[in-house]
Amino acid sequence: MTAGSALLAFDGSHIDGSLFTSITDLARDTRWLNGFVEWWTNVQLGVFAVLMVVGWWRARRRDGAAMTLALAVPVSVGVAFACAEVVKKIVAEQRPCRSLPHAFIVETCPVPNDYAFPSGHTTVAAASVAALFLLDRRLSAIAVLFAVLEGFTRVYVGAHYPHDVIGSALLALPVAYLTSLALRRVATPTVTRLRERLPIPLLVAADHRPSDREPIRPADPTHATHATHATPSDHSTASERATRATQSPPSHGQGRHARR
Repeated sequence: MTAGSALLAFDGSHIDGSLFTSITDLARDTRWLNGFVEWWTNVQLGVFAVLMVVGWWRARRRDGAAMTLALAVPVSVGVAFACAEVVKKIVAEQRPCRSLPHAFIVETCPVPNDYAFPSGHTTVAAASVAALFLLDRRLSAIAVLFAVLEGFTRVYVGAHYPHDVIGSALLALPVAYLTSLALRRVATPTVTRLRERLPIPLLVAADHRPSDREPIRPADPTHATHATHATPSDHSTASERATRATQSPPSHGQGRHARR
């Protein structure tokens, strides 16, 4: 990209530049924290990877739909990130370090064609929240906390405006959610069959067989047990029982009445 075309890029400082500088002023006042935050804003993405692995590990002991969702999480995040990159090229918003050169910026200013809107880091964070929500809501709740922190640190280091972060969430949440829903509907039968025919550790725990279909059991276990131990006379027909009844000797009372 030429320098001339970079000057034609969108200037986002008119949207919320004052809020941006308020946060970067905080960074100026906490210089002792700058190095850690600059490191953490990138390393924190690993937290979402760990949450994905935990979700997959737990899904190995659940049904085929859960395993499908676990495998869909990184795919959904990737789809959301790809969409964000397309939007980033279309909007072509200059980074704050170029639009507001006098602001306090912690992070090194990237190349001119590395645009600001939407935030790629926040896209990954928000997409992880949405995809994990369908799989495990506890993991998704944990991801929400780190996603908020990720968004704040992106502004703190001067890499993005606040609207870059908000726009990333508004884009990534529905894209990742709908992608996971679609993959669950389409891929669950295939994943279920693989778990049944090829129970490898990737799909199912070694000590856990898939139970996507409940085994057929007798409606009344007591009746089933009685039927198993039944004697031959229990299976006699109605006509045989009637014949035995007519041939049985009269009772003691009936005999006295006949002799009279």
